Amino acid sequence: MAAPTSNRLPFLLRGRLPLRPRPTTTRPLPFGTARRYGTNVEDKNELDKETREGAQHDAAADQATDTSRSDTKSAQAIADEASSRSDSESSVVSDLKDWETNPNFKIESFSDLPHANFGVNQHIPFDAEFKEVLKAIPWAFRAPIRYAFAYGSGVFPQSKSNGKMATPEEVKAIHPKCPPAVARHQDGTPKMIDFIFGVSHTQHWHSLNMKQHRDHYSGLATLGSGAVSYVQDRMGAGVYFNPYVVVNGILIKYGVVLLKTLEEDLTNWDTLYLAGRLHKPVKILRDDPKIRLANQINLLSALRTALLLLPPKFSEEELYATIAGISYLGDPRMALPTENPSKVKNIVGNNMTNFRRLYLPLIETLPNVEFNDPGTSAKDWVWEASNLNLVQDMDPVKRGNMVRRLPKSFRSRLYFQYQRKFAIPQLEFNKMMEESKNEDSISFKRREGGGFERRIVQDDPTELRSYIREVIKQTISWPATTQSLKGPLTSGWTRTWRYLMEKMAKYREGKAKEAEEKEESEGKKA
Repeated sequence: MAAPTSNRLPFLLRGRLPLRPRPTTTRPLPFGTARRYGTNVEDKNELDKETREGAQHDAAADQATDTSRSDTKSAQAIADEASSRSDSESSVVSDLKDWETNPNFKIESFSDLPHANFGVNQHIPFDAEFKEVLKAIPWAFRAPIRYAFAYGSGVFPQSKSNGKMATPEEVKAIHPKCPPAVARHQDGTPKMIDFIFGVSHTQHWHSLNMKQHRDHYSGLATLGSGAVSYVQDRMGAGVYFNPYVVVNGILIKYGVVLLKTLEEDLTNWDTLYLAGRLHKPVKILRDDPKIRLANQINLLSALRTALLLLPPKFSEEELYATIAGISYLGDPRMALPTENPSKVKNIVGNNMTNFRRLYLPLIETLPNVEFNDPGTSAKDWVWEASNLNLVQDMDPVKRGNMVRRLPKSFRSRLYFQYQRKFAIPQLEFNKMMEESKNEDSISFKRREGGGFERRIVQDDPTELRSYIREVIKQTISWPATTQSLKGPLTSGWTRTWRYLMEKMAKYREGKAKEAEEKEESEGKKA
């Protein structure tokens, strides 16, 4: 099958070209890596394999970012171009739309993804020097990391620059040996940088990491890697955080998660703890094909959930704020004086173009939502930091299809809420769900909603939004609460207290800013 000949590669609608990572120089192994294994040939081969895989996943992230940076058209514009090509070429584009209905989670390499540049919208273009500093962090760990991303206000600023420059003493108090790129990017307010590391084997990873970085761990590590991995996998959301540690002269916090746990949360929304973090722009430093596929499903699920919460007409800022707010709805920290109350507003307001990079290609693949704004006629509007308007089709058939495509665990909770509301007897409900499965086996490619889903979306809009929010809270609340409660166990009391004090300071700062803005607003009205 011939691939499209356009040299402008769109985000989602690409030909089936093999993914070939760009040539890279061999990255030197971190100091002491050879001591990770013994001296026999088998151990050295294992080390070589892990190093090659790390380099490949590193290069894949770089290539995806480069492709994302070069795109200046919207996905729809290139889809229109594709429709004017020959039938054989257009059929490629049509085939690519089927990836969601039959996702292949057995993929082993990036070339197994639905198409060559699938999911590059997840890769946010970045300052080159700062990116290299962040990429060096995973390489400082001898334990193998298959997937890694940096996130949070230390990477994506949540406030506009005030022109203030931090003194060398202020910078050194946070980052003992701060690279110039970090100081420049954090713009006068040095912050700890947050990371998530996806690993293949929890206990093995911690065993290796404790030999290299015993100081990163609390007293729990004295019980061995088995105890550490048990607390990670069996308590909370399956993440083990080591905060306030210095790597390459930079203060960081890193969370370790089993790749399987991450994949399941992205596709099923079991806890929304990590899926919610990836609803927002993050900097992917080391990519993984299965996680890229799972995260594309996660982003589509976030978009559909937000649309179910929004009216027929809304702005981009409202859309992105609804998406970003999903993961905070059930977070206990938002109910306590430990988080900036304007956090969601700050995240979206200062990262509009990054949110658009993330969601525009997905918006333009859905049949029931579109931009309705003259701003889309401007040249290169895709990368302008403007707040454009959208509209969605409230047809119950299309909205019922969205409900049917929600993540499995999340959808089950929503069904249970409406079973109770509609007072459907359990036997009748079970039969209805079984018939729905049978329909799927026949017409799975469309994954259409049935009468029950249509009845849900025809509920009073206020009631529907209330039920969806309740399900989000149910999903997040317990994992997030237990994840916070295990903080003293995994981080130690001293670091936990420091973290709590910093969060409370952010809360006070946010409340003070809110009061100041309110006074200004009232003054203008007067």
